[in-house]
Amino acid sequence: MRQLKIFHRKKVIITGHTGFKGSWLSLWLSMSGAKVMGISNKILTNPSNYRAINLKKNITSKKIDIRNLNHVKKTILDFKPDYIFHLAAQSLVKMSYLNPIYTYETNTIGTLNILESIRFLKNRCNIVLITSDKSYKNLEIKRGYRETDRLGGIDPYSSSKASAELIIQTYVNTFLKNKKNIRIAIARAGNVVGGGDWSLNRLIPDCVKSWSKNQKVLIRSPKATRPWQHVLEALSGYIILSYKLSKERKLNGEVFNFGPSNKKDFTVIDVIQNMKKDWKKVSWKLIKRNKFHHESNLLKLNCSKAKKFLNWKSVLSFNETIRLVSTWYKNYYEKRTDIKKISIQQIKYFEKIFKQRI
Repeated sequence: MRQLKIFHRKKVIITGHTGFKGSWLSLWLSMSGAKVMGISNKILTNPSNYRAINLKKNITSKKIDIRNLNHVKKTILDFKPDYIFHLAAQSLVKMSYLNPIYTYETNTIGTLNILESIRFLKNRCNIVLITSDKSYKNLEIKRGYRETDRLGGIDPYSSSKASAELIIQTYVNTFLKNKKNIRIAIARAGNVVGGGDWSLNRLIPDCVKSWSKNQKVLIRSPKATRPWQHVLEALSGYIILSYKLSKERKLNGEVFNFGPSNKKDFTVIDVIQNMKKDWKKVSWKLIKRNKFHHESNLLKLNCSKAKKFLNWKSVLSFNETIRLVSTWYKNYYEKRTDIKKISIQQIKYFEKIFKQRI
């Protein structure tokens, strides 16, 4: 990806760098020569991708609560970043029911603190704020949500992300519209998959944790479809968006969807059946859904805007996506090789495929 060259020797802040997506992005940009500073207050899962790939050797890591404006502001103004990727979030729907206050504070106030901080930057900075496909008011439509569709949310996680987007638009159109050194864009993606995700109540993490112990995985919604997109696909969209944002002011304040281009909707059972190719003992058990916790059955994004303005599209097939995921976890649990090496190999493989198919 030629866009990666722009990050060489540039200063980049990644919030949520200890999380699943943040750790992959931090590794990728550090490979490109960027001076990455990570900001996170997240208690690491055990295991965690951040630890698995020994990311602390590649970047500067700051333990900062995104809800603390003074700490966030001081860190940003002292570092003077060329780019900011805001990924820090409470990203689990079930957890948002258990702890709605923390979810709103992190996802909404945390984003507000980033926006308030960059108001005072004097240097040129390009900011990509990552929200979610769940920012859309979910009507279970099949055509795929467009960037102009209505925002909303039944669960606390979804509404916190939709609320964050309203705050972003307010800041872009008021406090930041006349600041020529600041450019902002919003990225919406779905539930990405990939090696190193050990989040609670997520299908693939639940599968590999159970199967590595020869246990049955518990499945709530076997026919539910999700945008099964590899983490590198979404991150490539964020990277290209930041590159284009730095070159074209007309993208300031714009919103872009990043999702898979699969014409067929794949279900939870499709994922399990596909993973059976790499796991000897695969078994599962259906359990009842919690009626109080709303779960969407269909989530799909229309990504034609990203194709038109960014020349970005999803390039991996469903089978390729699941194979990359299975390979990573098989290597991790069987300890056949250095998992950081596997991660770097997968990044380089994706760069090659992206260049061939875009």
